[in-house]
Amino acid sequence: MKNRALKSKLSSIKAKVRANIEATAQSKIQQNKMAESLRKTNASINPVLNTVLPDEKQIFADAIGQVKPLVIDTVRLIKRGHKSNTSLKNDQEYNKANKAIAQFHFSDEFEPNLNKQGPMKYVREGVDSFEVKNLRRGHYRPDLILDLHGLDQHQAKKELAALLFACQKEHAQCICVVHGIGSHILKNKVPHWLVQHPDVMAFHQAPLEWGGDGAILALIELKDKYNRD
Repeated sequence: MKNRALKSKLSSIKAKVRANIEATAQSKIQQNKMAESLRKTNASINPVLNTVLPDEKQIFADAIGQVKPLVIDTVRLIKRGHKSNTSLKNDQEYNKANKAIAQFHFSDEFEPNLNKQGPMKYVREGVDSFEVKNLRRGHYRPDLILDLHGLDQHQAKKELAALLFACQKEHAQCICVVHGIGSHILKNKVPHWLVQHPDVMAFHQAPLEWGGDGAILALIELKDKYNRD
């Protein structure tokens, strides 16, 4: 009985050893196959990796093909030089003329025949008297407003002349001159000055919303094609 048990154990041990040997052999076979597969993979990839890729410019050139350079002959650049003496002289004369117009001379000796009763108003000869009513009723709204508070007579005249000159440039048909009341100096002088200017068609004491007794609304004659009706 003991011999049989011993033989059985030996057989079992031999079977295990044989199984281990076979498993080891299979493992080596698998490793060899993997190594061979890896070698073949490297062999196929290396040529690609070792190839020098062309740069982007070359790729673009190959894609476009042969091209012909364009010659730009439709635009001519002209270098601006200094203005000629004639041009500078004309500019100076133009600026001088504009400055003279902007500094219109208002006489303090001129005494127009204005209505001394009721609100201050005036309408130039040849202008429809209904325009004065339009100014009084607020039909016209001022495009430009001049505030003379704090200015003396000389300063006020210069500012008023500049305003009337600006009316033509800005196409301002109606202006508001705020002279205030105070000592009545500018209140009395502003209407006298406005009457002297050839662009003033009519004026009237301003409605309350634009200054009332302390301001004047004036209608200006525009001389260019942009005249507004």
